[in-house]
Amino acid sequence: MLADVDENGVRALAEAIIAEGGTARATRADITSIADVQRIVDDTVAVYGRLDVAINNAGVMDGGGTDTPAPLHSATDGYLRRTIEVNLFGTMYACRAQIRRFIEQAEGGSIVNVGSVTGLVGNPGTPAYVASKHAVNGLTRALAIDYAQHGIRVNSVNMATTETPMFARAVDAVLAKRAGAPDAGNMVRAGGKSAGLIPRNATPWEQAAAILFVASSEASDMTGSLVVSDGGWTAF
Repeated sequence: MLADVDENGVRALAEAIIAEGGTARATRADITSIADVQRIVDDTVAVYGRLDVAINNAGVMDGGGTDTPAPLHSATDGYLRRTIEVNLFGTMYACRAQIRRFIEQAEGGSIVNVGSVTGLVGNPGTPAYVASKHAVNGLTRALAIDYAQHGIRVNSVNMATTETPMFARAVDAVLAKRAGAPDAGNMVRAGGKSAGLIPRNATPWEQAAAILFVASSEASDMTGSLVVSDGGWTAF
């Protein structure tokens, strides 16, 4: 069951999965809508009979609109609020609906929240994103503690720069700001890192592989883990 605010994109993904011989359903949903989040769970159960694994991947770095990342003193209310609303509250709403279903089924379950290296370390020029991803990792550990007794595992996977549309939009925003003012919105400060030990961006497929492992029964002894899949970004 695939859900995204981008209806065309999520339907195209479902079609690609089906073309490869898989089974997929797609629906448009806004993770900040409590009703939408509950509907995703209900639709999954209606189609597949149960819920076993949930991946909470929706997130924004740029506020999801015209607002762009900026140091706090120049950040817009739109950037701050929308980033926290999607990344933190959206993830929290999703986890709540998923956990309720897992408890009802009484057979455990697995949740993977998509974090970020910015949920483990600081990063310049993106205060709301950094705050939201630290919060997601804190939420992950809190839920792991509360629901281990129900056989529910909750982990997060934390990546560095990955070739996604969100990252591309953020880079474009930074470059546009630099064109107007040399240091405006600069996301790499003097003495900061511009790459990890593997000096390239990760692919979505590399991150999907890490998420799949953590979600699967192969990782049955893992809960409350903040898994790092960052090309060595946080190693130094």
